[in-house]
Amino acid sequence: MNKPVLSASSLSLKLPVTDGSIESYRLAASRSFPAKLEGTLNRVAFSAAHVVADPLADVDPWLTSAVDWDRTIAFREHVWDLGLGVAEAMDTAQRGMGLDWPTSLELIQRSVRAAKARGGALVFSGAGTDHLAVEDAKSIDDVIRAYEEQIAAIEKAGGRIILMASRALAKLGRHADDYARVYNRVLSQVAEPVIIHWLGDMFDPALANYWGTENLDTAMDIAVGIINANAAKVDGVKVSLLDKQREIDMRRRLDKSVKMYTGDDFNYAELIAGDDKGFSHALLGIFDAIAPAASYALSRLAAGDEAGFHDVLGPTVPLSRHIFKAPTRFYKTGIVFMAYLNGHQDHFTMVGGQEGTRSTLHLAELFRLADKAGLLANPELATRRMKAVLALRGIEA
Repeated sequence: MNKPVLSASSLSLKLPVTDGSIESYRLAASRSFPAKLEGTLNRVAFSAAHVVADPLADVDPWLTSAVDWDRTIAFREHVWDLGLGVAEAMDTAQRGMGLDWPTSLELIQRSVRAAKARGGALVFSGAGTDHLAVEDAKSIDDVIRAYEEQIAAIEKAGGRIILMASRALAKLGRHADDYARVYNRVLSQVAEPVIIHWLGDMFDPALANYWGTENLDTAMDIAVGIINANAAKVDGVKVSLLDKQREIDMRRRLDKSVKMYTGDDFNYAELIAGDDKGFSHALLGIFDAIAPAASYALSRLAAGDEAGFHDVLGPTVPLSRHIFKAPTRFYKTGIVFMAYLNGHQDHFTMVGGQEGTRSTLHLAELFRLADKAGLLANPELATRRMKAVLALRGIEA
């Protein structure tokens, strides 16, 4: 049974619109979701989790990352309470986009310890090559050594691996054999099966022509060939291309033991629901912003209530498409803004100063879409905070 829709809200505020004018916006009827998972899940679902910046640290945000560790780990506890896994130190955590490798490793170590303290909450962590500056990468062996170093550090901490795409490999890899050499070597050494992440260049322009070609059909052939040849070492594949048909085509070609984790923040609801030939699990940045709704929707799907699943998750898709609109790499700003609106942090400050990457109009539309989807956990708090941000941008309540 779906959670009830509550009475219409009396809250309102002034929001900018695209023609430059200001409208009076009245909030929609609110919706509530459980704070903890009720029931079970029949999909493996990860939230790629963000980091909470320390707004009072005496640093230059463009140059030095300062993390509020208590709030950052508390957010992961929130995700775990909802029955979701945490995909740690990924692009949602601003990996390579404000968060360097030493800070990422500390984040991974803290997150793994917190997961173990809960009796083994689900957490996989990103291993990449980002401590190797692209301009310093001279050979494929340099890329392999960089992967090996990060994998060893994460496994020493007791963590499981998400094998991230490498900017250095994108620069040096000229053809399929280069990629096969790297992945075959790295996968042969991992202690436990990993999740491989194929991140499209809309998320990171430095990853253009990954797998050694600009042709996505050829790239998929190469990726599937490498993955299936190493199936015993691969738990699953996360595809972030924002192309649902390519994801469906790929999941039908994967070895039966390899999971497909959707990374499609535009079409996740239908991909998770699946069809008569299969379905996708989930590893999504948007699940950071909509974790309670995602958890509840997934529990309805597991209970055989597909209509209830779509009733809850379907309205979140327009918000996600807005947050992840081009330039997609700036989606982290919307994710953190949702955390601020929903009380998971007391400020709208980001590592790297990236709170400034989206416009006032973008944030206003995000507020509208979050409200319409019933994703504002405390509408009064969210409205108060939205007004505070707008006042800083010249729009008085």
